[in-house]
Amino acid sequence: MKTLRNKSQDSGIAEMEELPVPHNIKISNITCDSFKISWDMDSKSKDRITHYFIDLNKKENKNSNKFKHKDVPTKLVAKAVPLPMTVRGHWFLSPRTEYTVAVQTASKQVDGDYVVSEWSEIIEFCTGDYSKVHLTQLLEKAEVIAGRMLKLSVFYRNQHKEYFDYIRDQHGNAMQPSVKDNSGSHGSPISGKLEGIFFSCNTEFNTGKPPQDSPYGRYRFEISAEKLFNPNTNLYFGDFYCMYTAYHYVILVIAPVGSPGDEFCKQRLPQLNSKDNKFLTCTEEDGIMVYHHAQDVILEVIYTDPVDLSLGTVAEITGHQVMSLSTANAKKDPSCKTCNISVGR
Repeated sequence: MKTLRNKSQDSGIAEMEELPVPHNIKISNITCDSFKISWDMDSKSKDRITHYFIDLNKKENKNSNKFKHKDVPTKLVAKAVPLPMTVRGHWFLSPRTEYTVAVQTASKQVDGDYVVSEWSEIIEFCTGDYSKVHLTQLLEKAEVIAGRMLKLSVFYRNQHKEYFDYIRDQHGNAMQPSVKDNSGSHGSPISGKLEGIFFSCNTEFNTGKPPQDSPYGRYRFEISAEKLFNPNTNLYFGDFYCMYTAYHYVILVIAPVGSPGDEFCKQRLPQLNSKDNKFLTCTEEDGIMVYHHAQDVILEVIYTDPVDLSLGTVAEITGHQVMSLSTANAKKDPSCKTCNISVGR
């Protein structure tokens, strides 16, 4: 956390040196939409403090601590409660966002005006990712629109020919996990952190096979579903979003039991029952593994371990490369009522 010096330059409210200026500001218990704040104060005139003024701004706003209106000295006027004080609900805090915060002490006068201290120093902090509770809310919204289940037999990954040549030449034929980009929900705990390999599994309704078009390249690696998704793997829900379009995306994570990816997900993501969920299932029928996927969402599956090309096949697709379907670093539509929850976007 970084501290910047700040002197009050505001007018319109009386200043009185007797009121102690908050210092040594501490921010703790940070979530995606709340935090606790505390500070130290000189004991002089401490008993005269009736309120705290707290000014919170996104870090890119350089004009922090300026009065927004003559009669509204700051964004939050809070009664002088014991510290630390929890701040939530007064702003729509966004996850993974840098903010600045500064504090004044105040004494409310009989005429309704306030006497205030100088502003404290400015503190910078960053809000957190979605918790499992928030992701469970997203999961429940995704379940509503998932639709009926269709059969699938393979997972597939589209790339350019050069990608597969590189994997053969430089990585001994094994596709390597890479860090997930920032597509999807801004608060997703897997963005920029989870390492994995993206696969698709959606099928065309009329053929039961993968679509021939792709936004990611004209070469496709196909692998039997049971080689990636089986009783030795765990399934997690990662995200639910759209990109200003009518269709929605669900990100799932498949992690071999006990792997680093599995441990990462276990702490951060809701785990799904592989045999019974609304998105992707693996069941056994007459000794054969049978797979189904949700019809009405586009599934993006992240597999967290390396995958050898010898486990599947690489071939050129016959369809088009439709770049408009790409989700690389895609921004989520913050106004969509289907795939947003009531915390910061």
